[in-house]
Amino acid sequence: MPHPDTPFATGPDTGSDPKVTDVRERLAGAYAASHRPPDGAAAKLATQHKLYVRDRISLLLDEGSFVEDGRFANALAPGLPADGVVTGRGLVDGRPVIVIANDPTVKAGSWGARTVEKIVRATEMALREELPVFWLVDSAGARITDQVEMFPGRRGAGRIFHNQVALSGKVPQICCLFGPSAAGGAYIPSFCDLIIMVDGNASMYLGSPRMAEMVVGEKVSLEDMGGARMHCTVSGVGDLLAADDTEAIELARLYFSYLPQNWRSPAPAYHPEPPTQPLTRHTIPERESVPFDVHEVIDGLVDADSFFEIKPLFAAELVVGFGRLNGESVGILANNSAVKGGVLFTDSADKAARFIWLCDAYSIPLIYLADVPGFMIGSEVERGGIIRHGAKMVSAVASATVPQFCVVIRKAYGAGLYAMGGPGFGPDATIALPTARIAVMGPEAAVNAVYANKIAEIADADERAAYVAQKRREYEEDVDIQRLAADLVIDQIIEADALRDELTARLAYAVHRDRHFAAKRRDVPPV
Repeated sequence: MPHPDTPFATGPDTGSDPKVTDVRERLAGAYAASHRPPDGAAAKLATQHKLYVRDRISLLLDEGSFVEDGRFANALAPGLPADGVVTGRGLVDGRPVIVIANDPTVKAGSWGARTVEKIVRATEMALREELPVFWLVDSAGARITDQVEMFPGRRGAGRIFHNQVALSGKVPQICCLFGPSAAGGAYIPSFCDLIIMVDGNASMYLGSPRMAEMVVGEKVSLEDMGGARMHCTVSGVGDLLAADDTEAIELARLYFSYLPQNWRSPAPAYHPEPPTQPLTRHTIPERESVPFDVHEVIDGLVDADSFFEIKPLFAAELVVGFGRLNGESVGILANNSAVKGGVLFTDSADKAARFIWLCDAYSIPLIYLADVPGFMIGSEVERGGIIRHGAKMVSAVASATVPQFCVVIRKAYGAGLYAMGGPGFGPDATIALPTARIAVMGPEAAVNAVYANKIAEIADADERAAYVAQKRREYEEDVDIQRLAADLVIDQIIEADALRDELTARLAYAVHRDRHFAAKRRDVPPV
């Protein structure tokens, strides 16, 4: 009769061929070995608060939908069930996907020759059928003992990365990082659209702390070198920080709900919901010098509880994420004056560019909520290449062909206007609130820049203050928002409480937008 952990019959059976019985017994043993971890490995998973690889897959996929490939990979070798990786296909909310999941109970999830072949085949299937890929990563990297077989060849580990690049922008690639992703294997998450890292367990690094000490003499902990929190707050490699495996998988499923099946398909639509708290003219402080949390504007704009923020712990002066507007997916970029005044830095420019590319790849309209003083200035950011990083963001805005809407909620100064999809970049509409100001720079900075010498010549303090006030008034009249609308710089001026309906109507008309940008092989972006 079948063993409880396998579908194969074992034990004596009258009239059966001994050779077939032997095959069944060996198959049953190999199947059972990858059905559940050994007791010692299970205990280690428990102490790490980790789920077994098959339990992770069960949480991710719709019940009963998983079809596995290559379960008997390396079955003739002892201690290598499925060669340390589970691959196959299943359904997420009824939509077919590919799953590639490391088994950390098998040689710490390390890669052998059959591991690599299984992953290559799974990515080839994704390319052939244009199926999304969920990467459930928990791997110590390559097995040095197998390096000749799995590293350098045409179907070696490099082919995985090649296929990931080919998949990029064609289908969503979503990574849940539950443990290490070491050395070359660290590039698997980096080629994905989203990286969710489990706090305290997940890590990414090209060289381990021990290697760093040996090679460059640096003593550093694993957490400081490549831990989840570091990558989600400092490097920006990680997108979301999860408390445990279960939350990581829930976030992955939720993220996928905003995206299409592939680049040819529309994103799923959902039943429209009113915002949790309606946006009103009182939501946004009228004085541009008063900081406020732009999440209040976003929550008042999108359907209730639908905002899915990406990289919330990294470069928080710019908020990016998906929301639903009347049930449809939209991408939102918003300057947050509550963090560093909403000024754009190198990290926020990179964060924006990647998100714009993501939305453009999957035909998700973009809404820019501008409240930006411009890009940061000073020697430190210049040395950090802020011009190059800013140009990257502007390049992404310019080349995006999805419907785009620039909403100036307060200030939009200098190149900040360009980076937030301003009129010169051909948005479907530039909409301003009565609180909006558009200029090369703010009134105070402008007056000081233009009239510094004259101001310095006025000895009397009252006379000097009156002169400055006069010049500020003249400047403000010059950039008055009604004047900009009269000159057709602005397409519409409305109160905040009408913004949601305005955008919903305009999005409905923008679905037929021409997606062509320019005839060329490709651009050469500043990176």
